[in-house]
Amino acid sequence: MSIQARRERERAERERLIITAARELAEAEGWDAVTTRRLAEEVEYSQPVLYSHFKGKDAIMTAVAVEGFADLAEELRAVVPSGLAAVAVAYVSFAERRPALYDAMFNQSVDLPFASPAAPAALHAGFDAIADAVRPHADGEDVGLLTETFWAALHGLTTLTRDARIPRAGHDQRLALLLDRFTR
Repeated sequence: MSIQARRERERAERERLIITAARELAEAEGWDAVTTRRLAEEVEYSQPVLYSHFKGKDAIMTAVAVEGFADLAEELRAVVPSGLAAVAVAYVSFAERRPALYDAMFNQSVDLPFASPAAPAALHAGFDAIADAVRPHADGEDVGLLTETFWAALHGLTTLTRDARIPRAGHDQRLALLLDRFTR
């Protein structure tokens, strides 16, 4: 193994360590607790080392979000064969189990080109998984627009319920209503 290959591997390992520490800290204490100073302490590297990998907290949060989209896509892809309801339940479950990760993906300011060919593959993979579940219900309509609409409704229900803007008690009924409208 060359010295260059070892350095690249070590760099990738440090980057992975930083992202993992950010995710864990955010899940435990919220994104406000995630600072470069705190992360440097967590990973036992100096702040300049963190800055050699990421420009700052926003860049770290962006890396966490991309990783989150990959995780979400994997979970959705696994249930696509079971249909749209299974995708909806998996989506909501993901948001409930990983609130800080979901926030990084959808509620924090991250530097990602959403809804663009330039978006990272992980973003496309999640959208494509939802589209695959919506497609059987498209009835000749634009699958992309239907997917965006379903995703927006699902995200809205998830976020409003999580943030106690609508009562949790009606969540299952609302989800059933949404699914009924899309699967008729």
